[in-house]
Amino acid sequence: MDDTQKNELLFHSLLMMFETAAMQHMGKLKNPMTDTVEKDLLQAQYAIDMLDMLKEKTKGNCAPAELRALDTLVANLKLTYVDELARARQETPAAGSEPTPTS
Repeated sequence: MDDTQKNELLFHSLLMMFETAAMQHMGKLKNPMTDTVEKDLLQAQYAIDMLDMLKEKTKGNCAPAELRALDTLVANLKLTYVDELARARQETPAAGSEPTPTS
């Protein structure tokens, strides 16, 4: 395996790491350490924001397939986040302390 292939695999692994973190924090996956579903939308937003930052910082340096993967991942996570945020607001309409959707 050459360095280019290795870096592509590492890039996709990094994307998967943030995707898994976001999905766990949105309550879509169990926390493997506690074997429970936990929800922390602020942390989910942080993971999505990290992917947005990565997208911005790697602009012009990604292969087309990497860019498509990153774009698709961020879009899907944002849609899931908005759904979870709406659900949280329905469950606690008076709380008012929920995070706002990412841009």
